[in-house]
Amino acid sequence: MASLFLQLFLLLLSVTQISADQTAKTYIIRVDSESKPSIYPTHYHWYTSEFSEPTSILHVYDTVFHGFSASLTPSQAASVLKHPSILAVFEDRRRQLHTTRSPQFLGLRNQRGLWSESDYGSDVIIGLFDTGIWPEHRSFSDLNLGPVPKRWKGVCNTGVKFTAKNCNRKIIGARFFSKGHEASSGFGGIAGGINQTIEFKSPRDADGHGTHTASTAAGRHAFKASMEGYASGIAKGVAPKARLAVYKVCWKNSGCFDSDILAAFDDAVNDGVDVISISIGGGDGISSPYYLDPIAIGAYGAVSRGIFVSSSAGNDGPNGMSVTNLAPWLTTVGGGTIDRDFPADVILGDGRKLPGVSLYAGAPLNGTMYPLVYPGKSGVLSASLCMENSIDPTLVKGKIVICDRGSSPRVAKGLVVKKAGGVGMILANGVSNGEGLVGDAHLLPACAVGSNEGDAIKSYIASNPTASATINFRGTIIGIKPAPVVASFSGRGPNGLNPEILKPDLIAPGVNILAAWTNAVGPTGLDSDARRTEFNILSGTSMACPHVSGAAALLKSAHPDWSPAAIRSAMMTTASIIDNSFKPMIDESTGKPATPYDFGAGHLNLDLAMDPGLVYDLTNNDYISFLCAIEYGPKTIQVITRSPVNCPMRKPLPGNLNYPSIAALFQSSSTGVSSKTFFRTVTNVGEANSVYRLNVEPPKGVKVTVKPGKLVFSENVRKLSYYVTISVDNKNLVLDDSGAVFGSLSWIDGRRVVRSPIVITQIDPL
Repeated sequence: MASLFLQLFLLLLSVTQISADQTAKTYIIRVDSESKPSIYPTHYHWYTSEFSEPTSILHVYDTVFHGFSASLTPSQAASVLKHPSILAVFEDRRRQLHTTRSPQFLGLRNQRGLWSESDYGSDVIIGLFDTGIWPEHRSFSDLNLGPVPKRWKGVCNTGVKFTAKNCNRKIIGARFFSKGHEASSGFGGIAGGINQTIEFKSPRDADGHGTHTASTAAGRHAFKASMEGYASGIAKGVAPKARLAVYKVCWKNSGCFDSDILAAFDDAVNDGVDVISISIGGGDGISSPYYLDPIAIGAYGAVSRGIFVSSSAGNDGPNGMSVTNLAPWLTTVGGGTIDRDFPADVILGDGRKLPGVSLYAGAPLNGTMYPLVYPGKSGVLSASLCMENSIDPTLVKGKIVICDRGSSPRVAKGLVVKKAGGVGMILANGVSNGEGLVGDAHLLPACAVGSNEGDAIKSYIASNPTASATINFRGTIIGIKPAPVVASFSGRGPNGLNPEILKPDLIAPGVNILAAWTNAVGPTGLDSDARRTEFNILSGTSMACPHVSGAAALLKSAHPDWSPAAIRSAMMTTASIIDNSFKPMIDESTGKPATPYDFGAGHLNLDLAMDPGLVYDLTNNDYISFLCAIEYGPKTIQVITRSPVNCPMRKPLPGNLNYPSIAALFQSSSTGVSSKTFFRTVTNVGEANSVYRLNVEPPKGVKVTVKPGKLVFSENVRKLSYYVTISVDNKNLVLDDSGAVFGSLSWIDGRRVVRSPIVITQIDPL
């Protein structure tokens, strides 16, 4: 296999030969820092003298990553690659954001448990990588908070409408990163620059996403909160007293660039954060290998220093293998529903009532029936999707319009209908979204319905030339069952890079989440939306991720000596796979029981995670062994780890990474019985003298043997190991629709259940 160096060099050389005068692009250059000649006082002097002009260097990285980013032509980049000190060069890439009752739904209670044990996370610092923050919001008040932790070394960047006074004992630091973004636009690139008519060149949030995620993780108690009357009550984050450090790496309407994200990781680690929350990932459904993924590289640098990193699983579900942020040192979070909903009913002219959801808060239709029309009857796809300039005003004026979901923002479709003279909209899911519904603060009376209901309404229109309907908005309903349900949009397994590591790790609330909102835009985020709301309701794995970030802050506060892997293990092994109707959690897109490919280890349950009994811990050396196991060479691994490594002569097995889940892969071409053995080690974090007994729920048609079958801990014995042997009869193994079968392994001490999912799948031989 050609080396990474050679592959990249040949690629860049071929690009250079096509055109000698191509415009510059941003490249991230990984340098072997130990090669710096002593004549240069700093790495920056070395980089500017040997590799690049000072004016072209954007960021210098020296903590989670050694190297720099710079604007170079392909020929310059190819020239840089020839230098023996350069380990890798990769082109900058744009990423996308993965966009009140949830703390209670996670098992948090005021008078007991993790909130009181951790003092609401008061001395833990959460670094938020997002679109910035609206600092005046009452969710970020520092009232009655103690002094800023002494270990904090960060700064409060000033800029447009953001001064040093915007930081306080709650928002203890704020930075913004725009150099990679601006360089991309300066060279005919992707983003088109920072539009300062709609954006603030400062940590201030013009988009709303960052304010929402920050308050979800760590917002203070805010009384009388609601979104135009919906979800009224007390809004609060998962760790209400945790401190916030804001790293603005994403910009309104133009995404987030890898070079800026990597710079934020560098600063956050130096600043002294304890947790990093990053609701960002690839929007193309393709996962880069870890050594070409700055989120994975930056996160490794953070985790290797004891910082917990929570990331979103992406919103490309329910398709299989759609989960993003796959590195095993990341905690990858999918999204589920909570027990609160915002129902709206479509009432047809023939008397049928079809359920949907909506956050519309304007003047109601008051039962008035209006003609129904479906622009998609014409067969024009853009019209069925209600795209800009696609629907004929003479066709829709004074009518309720059915629009198909997809290709444009849901709220933007309503704006198209409103501009064309429609009085209302029914937003219909396609087959891929099934019955998964998301509420939106529409600009006109509008309601989202599932695929089945959408088909029923279209059939009604097709058979009835005088079809009519109205929409009834029913407000907020609490106590919905079943909940949680795995959201249709949530990224699904298997892991597309290394299926031996189950991803996502777990799910958390991600549907219709109320949290703080910027005062710069309306609740839809559309420029034409003149409304302003103190809180907004959003859905996405972006909303699930900060729930886990806040949870990590609470666990870190209650257990300061726990590693990031121990914190993740505590969440995973105590996660729930049962909903509030005491039945197996279901998949919103199919209505069938969900699987670990959908929810990982299960739904976050903080009431149990505080005291998990046993944890599966991991060290930096364990992650390095894993990288060796997946056949990364020493130079490639050094791109991630910074330090040179030597892989053992005997290659480790990737499935032996001490993860709280087990995924076994068998060759589909094998016949007869095949077996694989896995090794795991648990650390007792409960009472010293504890005894755990085994319970196995084997996947259907699979034999699972565990030795020993009992773990006996004492004052002197805090760690114990066991072997798991999985045997399958390949000929008779019957896999489900996702190509796998599922089971579990649990250690039980009479009070605690330490549960690990087991996944069995077959792969085609190479």
